[in-house]
Amino acid sequence: MKTVENIFNPKPAHFVGDGFRVHNFIPSYAPMARMSPFIMLDYNSTHNFPPSAIPKGVGVHPHRGFETVTIAYKGRVEHGDSSGGGGIIGEGDVQWMTAASGVLHKEFHETEWSKTGGDFQMVQLWVNLPAKDKMSAPKYQALVHADIPKVELGNNGGIIEVISGEYNGVKGGASTFTPLHLMNAKLNKGAVVTFDFPAHYNTALLIISGNVTVNDTFKAATDKMVLFYNDGDKFTVEADDDAIVLVLSGEPIDEPIASYGPFVMNTMEEIQEAFEDFNTGKFGNLV
Repeated sequence: MKTVENIFNPKPAHFVGDGFRVHNFIPSYAPMARMSPFIMLDYNSTHNFPPSAIPKGVGVHPHRGFETVTIAYKGRVEHGDSSGGGGIIGEGDVQWMTAASGVLHKEFHETEWSKTGGDFQMVQLWVNLPAKDKMSAPKYQALVHADIPKVELGNNGGIIEVISGEYNGVKGGASTFTPLHLMNAKLNKGAVVTFDFPAHYNTALLIISGNVTVNDTFKAATDKMVLFYNDGDKFTVEADDDAIVLVLSGEPIDEPIASYGPFVMNTMEEIQEAFEDFNTGKFGNLV
């Protein structure tokens, strides 16, 4: 069995822009190299935003060297990037943006949703790219909730939404540069589900809602992260009540990591080059 290494409470929240109130788990608790290919996890736990005529969010900013994956649980986000990607992320949808050689990006609460406000809950992951792909062309994958492959569990146990990777022979909707599994386990009370990932994959759970028991022993409540040792293949999750669990497991990218702000490369020289390219307009235009 894969052994639980730690269960982390959310750190104090901070705002990214004025629209995302997040707790950072990666790299605050688990450094980038420890959780590779997952190099950042910001979690916007459920937060109620009041109505606003001007949508809250984050203005134009650059990215290079990795992918951003935004998973919407509550609320709606409107976004765009300088490579032409963009749209609206509704509840249950996933935005998978490959920044790679460089894009400008902006993301705000969706205009109509902002007018009424309400509960907002999101996850944003940064997924590292191997050196050979860091300067590839940007691309964008919009995964609409209805189209995300799903596995129904027996005995009315719930469903597994396979965003990437594979569960029980069902492949996820997103293409990835390296092997990684990303899925939402939406479990009904009493359901017990087994996951099986290679021992050397870095693996964690984020409890989006409800309470669960991992490996028959470890209790984890809403908003906590469970980190596993790299010592086994399988683990179990039991829903103590109706629960949603984000499951992450990926093969580490065994390469140097150099990061600064919105850039993640392999050397500091490449970080400097990223700043120069951004300052000279090579990331394109976005207003």
